[in-house]
Amino acid sequence: MSDPTPQERLEQLRSSIDNIDAALIHMLAERFRCTQEVGLLKAGHDMPPSDPAREARQTARLRALAEDAHLDPEFAEKWFNFVVAEVIQHHTRIADRAGE
Repeated sequence: MSDPTPQERLEQLRSSIDNIDAALIHMLAERFRCTQEVGLLKAGHDMPPSDPAREARQTARLRALAEDAHLDPEFAEKWFNFVVAEVIQHHTRIADRAGE
């Protein structure tokens, strides 16, 4: 069996990337389903939408995981901050609806 041509290898790699992207989207959807439930729980018990202490712990944890996985920890933190900002917006909207 011969080695794949550069074009064949490119197609193999892109296929793997496409599969990983699909898995990431499904994982993010599941994560947001969980955070929506957290938002409802917080709103139902007058808890603040954001938890800075937890966010700091998670940032440190994810940076360490990124380092172990040979992923840039700065990138991991930026990704997490982006996701948390979106989650807090969701929680704020949920709390606002609950207070109406």
